[in-house]
Amino acid sequence: MTARGWFLFSLMGVVWGIPYLLIKVAVEAPLSPSMVVFTRCAVGALLLLPFAVRQGGLARTVRAHWRPMLAFACIEIVGPWFTLTDAERHLSSSTAGLLIAGVPIVGVALARFFGDTERLGIRRLTGLALGLAGVGVLTVPHLTGGDARSMAEVLLTVVGYATAPLIAARHLKNVPTLQLTAPCLLLAALVYAPGAAMTWPARMPSAEVLAALAALGVICTAVAFVAFLELIKEAGPTRATVITYVNPAIAVAAGALFLDEPFTTGIAVAFTLILAGSILATAGRAARTDPATGTPVPPQGPAPRPERGEVHAG
Repeated sequence: MTARGWFLFSLMGVVWGIPYLLIKVAVEAPLSPSMVVFTRCAVGALLLLPFAVRQGGLARTVRAHWRPMLAFACIEIVGPWFTLTDAERHLSSSTAGLLIAGVPIVGVALARFFGDTERLGIRRLTGLALGLAGVGVLTVPHLTGGDARSMAEVLLTVVGYATAPLIAARHLKNVPTLQLTAPCLLLAALVYAPGAAMTWPARMPSAEVLAALAALGVICTAVAFVAFLELIKEAGPTRATVITYVNPAIAVAAGALFLDEPFTTGIAVAFTLILAGSILATAGRAARTDPATGTPVPPQGPAPRPERGEVHAG
């Protein structure tokens, strides 16, 4: 990968690793989940819409693809961003970030459910088992009450993040990223505008909270989508989605450094299991080579599907 590719990869690891910290700062202000999601989506939409319009054909694209775009917006943004934000009123940002790391594992399972005929093999099945064990380490202590609801909300977020790319891959593969992202963010902002208005804070939030909201909208939403698109162009979709494995480490480190969140043995074990499970469960089959020539041998069986980039908004 080129120096530019490594820069974009490092940038994405950070900008989609810190939303959990920023959300935690906002909800402890306290701001309502509706207010946080509205602000994030509105800022992102305002920044990206001019570029989407400049590409031309935005209205035509929306008319032609409005059904899958609506489904994508609801499953990727409208639902998950609210459940994640609401959950962080009671969960640490570290725990939320670690649970979200299970997205690739759930994605593999859902792909199989929706007709992916690729054989999983021992390695990927082992990855699924390890990842689920990591999620269990985090969730089991809370099943008797306390934060059980928050855990369930994060797990719903995981399912949404894992499902939406399947919709994009099957129905939106020809839609430019900006023309997909900007209308979806605008729709989400409109959905949460009434809730934000009803829970508008009585006094101006502190400078720290305003900075967190601005960073969520500008860096973790608008800049993140643009950078991810460029990373896909530079390094390809397979390498680009490896950022999913970097983000939890950033989330845990940020929570420990800036919010004094504890780094327990359970968190360390869960992080190791989820990370190892995600890598194993999403790994492709190793390419075989001809012993005589050293050239790659095409895999047998059904032709592989074209690679497509998948966007997971943190």
